Amino acid sequence: MLTNLRLAQIYAVLRLELRKTFFSRRGLWVYFLAFSPILLFAGHSITMLHNGRPCDFGQDTNIFATVFQVFYLRLAVFFGCLGIFMNLFRGEVLDKSLHYYFLAPIRREVLLAGKFIAGLCVAILTFCLSIVLQFFSMYAHYDWSAIQDYLWRNNGIQHLFAYVAVTALACVGYGSVFLAAGILVRNPIIPAAVILVWEAANPLLPALLQKFSVIYYLKSLCPIEVAPQVPPPFNLLAVNPDPISAFIAVPGLFMVAALVVAWAGMRIRKMEISYSAE
Repeated sequence: MLTNLRLAQIYAVLRLELRKTFFSRRGLWVYFLAFSPILLFAGHSITMLHNGRPCDFGQDTNIFATVFQVFYLRLAVFFGCLGIFMNLFRGEVLDKSLHYYFLAPIRREVLLAGKFIAGLCVAILTFCLSIVLQFFSMYAHYDWSAIQDYLWRNNGIQHLFAYVAVTALACVGYGSVFLAAGILVRNPIIPAAVILVWEAANPLLPALLQKFSVIYYLKSLCPIEVAPQVPPPFNLLAVNPDPISAFIAVPGLFMVAALVVAWAGMRIRKMEISYSAE
């Protein structure tokens, strides 16, 4: 039960972890990964302005949707969450500082909750801010009147909200998985490789198995459908099932994340520290 004491302890851990996670030198590459697409879209806009070539909103919108689903969700957010959430506990073990938390008069489940919320705050703020900057960088070469028309009359603002929401849900889904992996295993490469292969192979899986992946629910919530990016001859095997309803996808992702975090809370009770093995 969450008493006032438990909530105060979670808040204390959250404040401490936010400072450590935001300014961790070990996680600087996450920021580069998160904000690197801005350079791509900004370069596109600068090139269009320099050449004075006519642009097409529809084409740019499809390009943005493709980059978002193929690169940003599957790689940038995936590996960014790997770097943030795996280090919440494995980073403490490498720094030989986790025992200070375990010696404190605080339940381990409370510690895990505080760390997970801190990781979510960092991941969601970083990647959602990036997607907003990417969105406006992509259309920066248009007149402001054309951008306003797209935002308010052609569902542009709804698309932006959907991209931000999907990015936040990706942080919740992948974050819970990598948090549990950081408690369960010592080497992050193994679980990351397994999950990456499973997510990448999603279009090739039968429709039923596709539902046991995070990317399936995220694709269903994207505002623009993108064809599965599968090279030949494997594209003949690709299956693109009907997208699942948002009323099922969103609660489903939160439910899965809650179950994974709850399972990690049970595992952390039995976690033993052995710095000599690292």
